[in-house]
Amino acid sequence: MGPGLKEEQTKRGSKCFKLNFVFFLLNISSFFVPVTGYVLRSCHISYSTAICSKRRLTAVPQDIPSTVKGLDLYGNKISKIQVSDFKKLSNLTELNLKWNIISEIDTGSFTNLNSLKMLNLNDNKLTGLGDNVFDGLGSLTHLRMNRNQIKTVASTSFKSLTNLMVLDISVNKLYRITNVHTILQHLPNLLELSVANNNLTSFQSWELTNSSLKLGQLDLSQNPIGDFRITADVFPNLTWLNTGGSSKRHHMKWDVRNKTFLRRVSTFDISGLQIPSEDMKTILGTFNSSLTTVKMNDMKRTYLRALINISCSIPTVSSLQLRSNNLFFMSSNLLSLCFKVTELDLADNSMKNIKDDAFKHLQGIKVLALNHNRLSSVPAAIRNLPALEELDLSKNNITTLGCQDFANLTKLRQLSLHQNSISALQGCVFKDLIHLEVLKLQNNSISKLNDAFIKYLPNLRQLHLNSNKLTAIKHGEFRGLRSLQNLSLHDNQITVLEKECFTGLRNLMAIQLQMNHIKRHKDYKDSFRDLINLKRLDLSHNSIKYIESSALPDPPFSHLSNLERLAFTGNHRRVKSQLPCNFLQGLTNLLDFTGRNLQLLSLHKDTFNHTPKLQKLDISSNELMDLSSELFYPIRNLKSLYISRINLGSLDFFKDANLTKLEFLQARRNQFSVFSEEVLESMPALAYLDLQGNSFTCDCDNAWFLKWTENNQQTQVSDAYNFVCNYPPHLKGMKLLKLDVRSCTVDTEFICFISTTCTILVFMVASFTYHFLRWYLAYAYYIFLAFLFDTKHKNKQAPNQYDAFISYNTHDEPWVIRQLLPKLEGEQGWRLCLHHRDFEPGKPIIDNITDAIYGSRKTICVISHRYLESEWCSREIQVASFRLFDEQKDVLILVFLEDIPTTQLSPYYRMRKLLKRQTYLSWPRASEHPELFWEKLRQAMKTREDLGEDELNLTVTDKP
Repeated sequence: MGPGLKEEQTKRGSKCFKLNFVFFLLNISSFFVPVTGYVLRSCHISYSTAICSKRRLTAVPQDIPSTVKGLDLYGNKISKIQVSDFKKLSNLTELNLKWNIISEIDTGSFTNLNSLKMLNLNDNKLTGLGDNVFDGLGSLTHLRMNRNQIKTVASTSFKSLTNLMVLDISVNKLYRITNVHTILQHLPNLLELSVANNNLTSFQSWELTNSSLKLGQLDLSQNPIGDFRITADVFPNLTWLNTGGSSKRHHMKWDVRNKTFLRRVSTFDISGLQIPSEDMKTILGTFNSSLTTVKMNDMKRTYLRALINISCSIPTVSSLQLRSNNLFFMSSNLLSLCFKVTELDLADNSMKNIKDDAFKHLQGIKVLALNHNRLSSVPAAIRNLPALEELDLSKNNITTLGCQDFANLTKLRQLSLHQNSISALQGCVFKDLIHLEVLKLQNNSISKLNDAFIKYLPNLRQLHLNSNKLTAIKHGEFRGLRSLQNLSLHDNQITVLEKECFTGLRNLMAIQLQMNHIKRHKDYKDSFRDLINLKRLDLSHNSIKYIESSALPDPPFSHLSNLERLAFTGNHRRVKSQLPCNFLQGLTNLLDFTGRNLQLLSLHKDTFNHTPKLQKLDISSNELMDLSSELFYPIRNLKSLYISRINLGSLDFFKDANLTKLEFLQARRNQFSVFSEEVLESMPALAYLDLQGNSFTCDCDNAWFLKWTENNQQTQVSDAYNFVCNYPPHLKGMKLLKLDVRSCTVDTEFICFISTTCTILVFMVASFTYHFLRWYLAYAYYIFLAFLFDTKHKNKQAPNQYDAFISYNTHDEPWVIRQLLPKLEGEQGWRLCLHHRDFEPGKPIIDNITDAIYGSRKTICVISHRYLESEWCSREIQVASFRLFDEQKDVLILVFLEDIPTTQLSPYYRMRKLLKRQTYLSWPRASEHPELFWEKLRQAMKTREDLGEDELNLTVTDKP
């Protein structure tokens, strides 16, 4: 039993006992259905992937469900992979072991991973690959072992990887190409190989002649290769080759005997090479007519012009990448031979000036990248590029845009101007960009649009204006963008959206307005009327608030019937608010609503009446404290619900909410302490449950939850092993799943056995006793009761209060009042006790009867048929007979008001016994001599109470 649990169980006795039968069913099910649990100690499941990254794990967790298809162990402290680590994960297709300290992999560790396709071992401590280390990975297509310390590779290491297509073994210590050959000889389907930065000093094709390669991409960059020799056709399918430079290499001898050996290479990267132009001419002359792209980044400036000329002299070259070459300015001479180039990348060159005629020879250029330079304005040189389709001027120092900056660029489709210092736009700046589809202006200082989007850009589909300084969107400011589909206005300073400011944008599908300064309903209520095809609207992190939940006369989204996602979170603190009950009116197709951090005090039960298709609801970080089940009645299709940090004291509202399709529930950091079984039963489709940060009660109230958490196979309970107890105080801080709940369960089979056995024995004993000993027991019972009454009254020394207690039935009361009472009290002077007159009010009847009988010298029983049938009269004569048996005194007088034959007395066992021992008076037979009857009764009242001494014959007639 867990510490303190017994004490708590005593307090809740009956409540805990009610749970026993529930746990019996759970225990029975565990006997017949082998389970491993679906709660993970160090991971969580997301879209069939077990995510265990950055958990400081030193070994692969063994509680991963066998059904997962992905396992992410990135950023842990695992040092060794063992045979048992992945034994149960036969369905795994992706395994990420990046950034651990793995130095050893046991042979056979991957044997059961027959479905694995992607394996990442980057950034570990592997120094060698042993025999058959990848045995079992016959389906693997991608293997990455970048940044290890691999020096040796066994001849059979890659033998099983017959379907491998991508191998990255860069930044290791292979040193020699023979080690690469050891790898390649078993990889007939390899398409991409990277052995960059492995200290390879030579590349000899004869070491690869036994390989039949399909290799399409080869990365040999950052190796100090002094001798690059290809004397055989070992790369018949190679299309991408990188032999980029290394700081350790000063000269590379290039020997490719036949141009046909590299006949399919289209992309050649020689970035960083430090070789004379003559040698470079020899290298580039090796390629056949397939070469289209040459990358010469970070080249020594003195050779750059010559290298560009050599590259551009190749007839098929159409793309040049010249990044990080410190080209502070551009002149026409640099690219004079590049008239066939269609793509030019000049990023990150610190350029400040570009001459107007710098691109005059590039009349056919379609893609131009000038980003990440120091340009202060749009270079005039681009105006002479009529074929230009993509222009990147981002990350420069451009402050203004003029009306002629993009003149003649009628074919431009994408323009990037983000991360500059542009403060305003002119109405004519984009006048010639009739085919522009994407315009990026984010991260500038734009405060005014100045009609820039009223007339022009008829084909613009994406407009990014986020992270600027816009304060208002005016009426019709975007009406010229009739093809616009995505508009980003987030992270500005917008306070007002004027009426119909988005007019004309009938094709707009998404608009981002988050992180602005909109505060009032009237500042945006009429803005969205024309957006009939809008599907996504984000108004989060503004300061919009409502004081009342009453219906709005003009709901802001009433025209957005196609909207699917609405985000309406707040950024105000300590400002309580409400949400109008018809706030979502018109959103008949809404699927996703987010209302986080609005400081809502409540939600009206009709809030979601207009959103019958809602599937995802997030109302976290509010002050709701309680939710009504009626709130969820209209949204029966809800699949994901986020109700974290809203101070919920209970989840009982789920019982009647009927959320039968709910799959995801996040209810972190609330105030409830018990998760009841009825709540879970109301969500039969639940697959993910997140209750982190709640204050759980560690007693039998949560016992079933613990069992269910560990044994269920449908619902994943996120981080359950870190749930802690908050009550009772002496268990505070203890892990909830460490609580011992065995005392909350019962062994029903044992109880059934004991109960059945005891029932049979009791039945047998009762049957035997009734048949053979019932009269003896009856006699013993009476003797025992007499003993009890004697014990109660024998020490009372007070004199009798009455001379006689009259025991009669209420139907015989007229005779007692008219005949008996006048004679005994009126004429003879006896003190009588009658129940209707002398019983103490408020006192239990049986106590009044007992006190009356023991407080009187005699008890007169007035017997009639009704007397015999009366239960209370039976009790009175019973107590009187007990006194008779106990005290052995003549204290009982029997008076028969009616003739009752002996045959009719046979059912009344007690009366028959008394008649055998006691004399009696008969009123019907005293009708001729009534005075004699009363005299006999007077004498009976005067007789001594000791039985057997001068007994007076009171019988008036024979016994019946």
